[in-house]
Amino acid sequence: MGRRHSLGELSYALVIGGLAVLALVVLVGPILIVLATSFTDSRSIRFPPQGFSTRWYELLLDGVRSRQIHRAAGNTLHVALIAAGAATLLGTAAAFGLSRVAGRGGRLADAFFMSPLVLPGLAFGLAALMYFTLLGFRPSLELIIAGHMVVVTPFVLRTVGASLSQLDPALLDASRSLGAGPVHTFRRVVLPLIAPGIAAGAFLAFMASVDNVPVSLFLSSARTDMLPIRMWGMMESTLDVRVAAVSGTLILVAFLLMLVMERLTGLTRRMRG
Repeated sequence: MGRRHSLGELSYALVIGGLAVLALVVLVGPILIVLATSFTDSRSIRFPPQGFSTRWYELLLDGVRSRQIHRAAGNTLHVALIAAGAATLLGTAAAFGLSRVAGRGGRLADAFFMSPLVLPGLAFGLAALMYFTLLGFRPSLELIIAGHMVVVTPFVLRTVGASLSQLDPALLDASRSLGAGPVHTFRRVVLPLIAPGIAAGAFLAFMASVDNVPVSLFLSSARTDMLPIRMWGMMESTLDVRVAAVSGTLILVAFLLMLVMERLTGLTRRMRG
């Protein structure tokens, strides 16, 4: 009986371990391939790489030959910073308001705010383009910021909502009993306690904006080139190895930022919350 039980545990461990290894290969494998390709000595994207060289990173840093990439990266950073900042304010306010609404109304409001994550990205991008066109607006960075803000606000709403759900109501009661008003209580009690959730939501919103393709694709113009669209165009036209170098740079920056946010805010735990 004990031997049969041991065999069952061993089989279970082997199956779970095999699935974990498979998931790790599927998730990490493409990243490793891109990083290896970015150091190739070849003039086109191929794997395995032919030789080792940092020439493509040097070319990527060249302000003249990579001017269009730099401009697209600047537009992307500009949009992501503003969209993430606005989403942080709106998402925090919405989460605080929803935390005070109970029952079916609160659930419906929460589902409404989270709907941009459920809708297909291409469908939302097309709908945003048609909507802004009917209002008489033309594609611009401002419209891209507005579109990104709608898409990334749910990330802030979810992380801040998780922080508010862990807030001890006794602290609010104690603040009121000591004569503090709602504004003072929020500023001195609530805000410091949910600050890690706000920071985690802002980080997720920023990364989602940088990586967003559908909204940028529909709302951008020739003067508002965005980095993901520029990379896609380079892949379609010339298979430029600088695309792999840009991807390697983004992977490194995202990894470092994720480590910082995990250290400061417990990002993984708040995403699960």
